[in-house]
Amino acid sequence: MKINVVKNVLEANDARATENRKKLDDAGVWCVNITSAPGSGKTTLLEKTIPALNDEGLKSTVIVGDLQTTRDAERLGGLAVEVTQINTEGGCHLNASQVAAALAGLDLRGLDYLFIENIGNMVCPAGFDLGEHARVAMLSTPEGDDKAAKYNTLFQPADAIVLNKIDLTEALSYDKTRLFDDLKKINTAAPVFELSCRTGEGFDAWLGWLRAKQTR
Repeated sequence: MKINVVKNVLEANDARATENRKKLDDAGVWCVNITSAPGSGKTTLLEKTIPALNDEGLKSTVIVGDLQTTRDAERLGGLAVEVTQINTEGGCHLNASQVAAALAGLDLRGLDYLFIENIGNMVCPAGFDLGEHARVAMLSTPEGDDKAAKYNTLFQPADAIVLNKIDLTEALSYDKTRLFDDLKKINTAAPVFELSCRTGEGFDAWLGWLRAKQTR
Protein backbone atom coordinates (compact mmCIF):
# COMPACT_ATOMS: atom_id res chain seq x y z
CA MET A 1 0.00 0.00 0.00
CA LYS A 2 2.79 2.45 0.85
CA ILE A 3 4.44 1.77 -2.51
CA ASN A 4 1.18 2.53 -4.29
CA VAL A 5 0.82 5.81 -2.42
CA VAL A 6 4.32 6.89 -3.45
CA LYS A 7 3.65 5.90 -7.06
CA ASN A 8 0.42 7.86 -7.10
CA VAL A 9 2.13 10.97 -5.76
CA LEU A 10 4.89 10.80 -8.37
CA GLU A 11 2.46 10.07 -11.21
CA ALA A 12 0.31 13.04 -10.23
CA ASN A 13 3.40 15.24 -10.02
CA ASP A 14 4.60 14.13 -13.46
CA ALA A 15 1.18 14.81 -14.99
CA ARG A 16 1.17 18.33 -13.60
CA ALA A 17 4.77 18.84 -14.74
CA THR A 18 3.74 17.92 -18.28
CA GLU A 19 1.00 20.55 -18.12
CA ASN A 20 3.51 23.12 -16.86
CA ARG A 21 5.91 22.35 -19.68
CA LYS A 22 3.19 22.70 -22.32
CA LYS A 23 2.17 26.06 -20.89
CA LEU A 24 5.77 27.25 -21.10
CA ASP A 25 6.19 25.82 -24.60
CA ASP A 26 3.07 27.62 -25.78
CA ALA A 27 4.48 30.89 -24.42
CA GLY A 28 7.96 30.29 -25.87
CA VAL A 29 9.57 30.39 -22.43
CA TRP A 30 12.55 28.13 -21.73
CA CYS A 31 12.67 26.90 -18.13
CA VAL A 32 15.73 26.01 -16.06
CA ASN A 33 15.45 24.24 -12.69
CA ILE A 34 18.58 24.89 -10.60
CA THR A 35 19.26 22.38 -7.81
CA SER A 36 22.09 22.31 -5.28
CA ALA A 37 23.03 22.26 -1.64
CA PRO A 38 22.45 25.41 0.43
CA GLY A 39 25.21 27.95 -0.09
CA SER A 40 26.40 26.73 -3.48
CA GLY A 41 25.56 30.09 -5.01
CA LYS A 42 22.25 29.64 -6.84
CA THR A 43 21.00 33.13 -6.05
CA THR A 44 24.35 34.72 -6.85
CA LEU A 45 24.44 32.83 -10.15
CA LEU A 46 21.09 34.35 -11.06
CA GLU A 47 22.20 37.80 -9.84
CA LYS A 48 24.97 37.65 -12.44
CA THR A 49 23.09 35.80 -15.18
CA ILE A 50 19.85 37.78 -15.42
CA PRO A 51 21.45 41.23 -15.95
CA ALA A 52 23.71 39.76 -18.64
CA LEU A 53 20.66 38.38 -20.44
CA ASN A 54 18.85 41.69 -19.91
CA ASP A 55 21.66 43.46 -21.74
CA GLU A 56 20.90 41.30 -24.78
CA GLY A 57 17.17 42.03 -24.63
CA LEU A 58 16.35 38.62 -23.14
CA LYS A 59 13.77 38.77 -20.36
CA SER A 60 13.60 36.45 -17.36
CA THR A 61 11.26 35.64 -14.53
CA VAL A 62 12.16 33.63 -11.43
CA ILE A 63 10.41 31.26 -9.04
CA VAL A 64 12.30 30.95 -5.75
CA GLY A 65 11.76 28.04 -3.40
CA ASP A 66 12.69 28.29 0.27
CA LEU A 67 11.59 26.79 3.54
CA GLN A 68 11.23 30.27 5.08
CA THR A 69 11.87 33.98 4.34
CA THR A 70 11.87 35.98 1.11
CA ARG A 71 15.53 36.97 1.26
CA ASP A 72 16.61 35.35 -2.02
CA ALA A 73 13.57 36.71 -3.84
CA GLU A 74 14.35 40.19 -2.54
CA ARG A 75 17.86 39.96 -3.95
CA LEU A 76 16.50 39.12 -7.39
CA GLY A 77 13.49 41.42 -7.35
CA GLY A 78 15.11 44.34 -9.12
CA LEU A 79 16.69 42.19 -11.83
CA ALA A 80 14.00 39.90 -13.24
CA VAL A 81 10.71 41.00 -14.79
CA GLU A 82 8.96 39.28 -11.89
CA VAL A 83 9.95 37.08 -8.95
CA THR A 84 7.59 34.65 -7.25
CA GLN A 85 8.42 33.25 -3.81
CA ILE A 86 7.26 29.78 -2.73
CA ASN A 87 7.75 29.03 0.95
CA THR A 88 7.25 25.35 1.71
CA GLU A 89 7.16 25.76 5.50
CA GLY A 90 9.47 22.80 5.98
CA GLY A 91 9.02 20.91 2.70
CA CYS A 92 12.39 19.82 1.33
CA HIS A 93 11.69 20.40 -2.39
CA LEU A 94 9.38 22.11 -4.83
CA ASN A 95 6.74 20.09 -6.64
CA ALA A 96 4.96 20.58 -9.95
CA SER A 97 1.68 21.70 -8.33
CA GLN A 98 3.46 24.50 -6.48
CA VAL A 99 5.08 25.63 -9.72
CA ALA A 100 1.70 25.44 -11.49
CA ALA A 101 0.20 27.75 -8.88
CA ALA A 102 3.07 30.19 -9.39
CA LEU A 103 2.68 30.05 -13.18
CA ALA A 104 -1.01 30.90 -12.85
CA GLY A 105 -0.02 34.28 -11.44
CA LEU A 106 2.65 35.08 -14.03
CA ASP A 107 2.28 36.90 -17.33
CA LEU A 108 4.54 34.83 -19.60
CA ARG A 109 4.04 36.99 -22.68
CA GLY A 110 7.30 38.36 -24.02
CA LEU A 111 9.45 36.37 -21.59
CA ASP A 112 12.41 34.28 -22.71
CA TYR A 113 13.45 32.40 -19.55
CA LEU A 114 11.95 31.06 -16.37
CA PHE A 115 14.52 30.20 -13.73
CA ILE A 116 13.43 28.02 -10.83
CA GLU A 117 15.71 28.30 -7.84
CA ASN A 118 14.90 25.08 -6.03
CA ILE A 119 15.25 24.56 -2.30
CA GLY A 120 18.81 23.92 -1.15
CA ASN A 121 18.90 20.14 -0.92
CA MET A 122 20.99 17.54 -2.76
CA VAL A 123 18.53 14.65 -2.36
CA CYS A 124 14.79 15.39 -2.50
CA PRO A 125 14.54 17.76 -5.53
CA ALA A 126 16.14 15.16 -7.80
CA GLY A 127 12.97 13.04 -7.90
CA PHE A 128 10.49 15.74 -8.90
CA ASP A 129 9.95 17.02 -12.42
CA LEU A 130 8.61 20.59 -12.25
CA GLY A 131 7.97 21.06 -15.95
CA GLU A 132 11.43 22.44 -16.67
CA HIS A 133 13.20 22.06 -19.98
CA ALA A 134 16.59 21.66 -18.35
CA ARG A 135 17.82 20.73 -14.93
CA VAL A 136 21.08 22.31 -13.77
CA ALA A 137 22.91 20.65 -10.89
CA MET A 138 25.19 23.09 -9.11
CA LEU A 139 27.99 22.55 -6.63
CA SER A 140 30.77 24.70 -5.27
CA THR A 141 34.35 23.99 -4.36
CA PRO A 142 33.91 24.54 -0.57
CA GLU A 143 31.49 21.60 -0.52
CA GLY A 144 34.31 19.19 -1.39
CA ASP A 145 35.29 17.21 -4.47
CA ASP A 146 33.38 14.06 -3.43
CA LYS A 147 29.82 15.35 -3.77
CA ALA A 148 29.06 14.06 -7.26
CA ALA A 149 29.80 10.51 -6.14
CA LYS A 150 27.90 10.86 -2.86
CA TYR A 151 24.83 12.48 -4.40
CA ASN A 152 24.79 10.85 -7.81
CA THR A 153 20.98 11.01 -8.03
CA LEU A 154 21.25 14.80 -8.32
CA PHE A 155 23.94 14.77 -11.00
CA GLN A 156 22.89 11.76 -13.08
CA PRO A 157 19.74 13.36 -14.60
CA ALA A 158 21.26 16.85 -14.95
CA ASP A 159 21.28 18.52 -18.35
CA ALA A 160 24.14 20.77 -17.26
CA ILE A 161 26.43 20.98 -14.24
CA VAL A 162 27.81 24.19 -12.77
CA LEU A 163 30.93 24.14 -10.61
CA ASN A 164 30.96 27.48 -8.80
CA LYS A 165 33.61 29.29 -6.75
CA ILE A 166 36.51 28.01 -8.83
CA ASP A 167 38.49 31.02 -7.61
CA LEU A 168 38.83 29.09 -4.33
CA THR A 169 40.16 25.89 -5.92
CA GLU A 170 43.79 26.41 -4.99
CA ALA A 171 43.10 27.71 -1.49
CA LEU A 172 40.93 24.69 -0.70
CA SER A 173 43.17 22.10 -2.41
CA TYR A 174 40.12 21.08 -4.44
CA ASP A 175 40.77 18.02 -6.60
CA LYS A 176 38.94 18.67 -9.86
CA THR A 177 40.36 15.49 -11.36
CA ARG A 178 38.53 13.46 -8.74
CA LEU A 179 35.28 15.28 -9.47
CA PHE A 180 35.53 14.80 -13.22
CA ASP A 181 36.46 11.13 -12.82
CA ASP A 182 33.29 10.66 -10.78
CA LEU A 183 31.18 12.55 -13.32
CA LYS A 184 32.46 10.28 -16.10
CA LYS A 185 30.84 7.38 -14.26
CA ILE A 186 27.60 9.26 -13.54
CA ASN A 187 26.79 11.62 -16.41
CA THR A 188 28.86 12.01 -19.57
CA ALA A 189 26.24 13.95 -21.53
CA ALA A 190 25.92 17.12 -19.44
CA PRO A 191 28.33 19.99 -20.10
CA VAL A 192 30.22 21.18 -17.03
CA PHE A 193 30.59 24.92 -16.57
CA GLU A 194 33.45 25.91 -14.27
CA LEU A 195 32.88 29.46 -13.14
CA SER A 196 33.19 32.02 -10.40
CA CYS A 197 30.24 34.24 -9.61
CA ARG A 198 32.64 36.52 -7.74
CA THR A 199 35.18 37.11 -10.52
CA GLY A 200 33.06 36.35 -13.58
CA GLU A 201 35.50 33.71 -14.81
CA GLY A 202 33.78 31.11 -16.98
CA PHE A 203 30.54 33.02 -17.42
CA ASP A 204 30.76 33.36 -21.19
CA ALA A 205 30.38 29.62 -21.70
CA TRP A 206 27.43 29.44 -19.30
CA LEU A 207 25.65 32.35 -20.98
CA GLY A 208 26.38 30.88 -24.40
CA TRP A 209 24.66 27.64 -23.39
CA LEU A 210 21.60 29.55 -22.19
CA ARG A 211 21.42 31.60 -25.38
CA ALA A 212 21.63 28.51 -27.56
CA LYS A 213 18.71 26.89 -25.77
CA GLN A 214 16.29 29.79 -26.25
CA THR A 215 15.05 29.34 -29.82
CA ARG A 216 11.78 31.32 -29.84
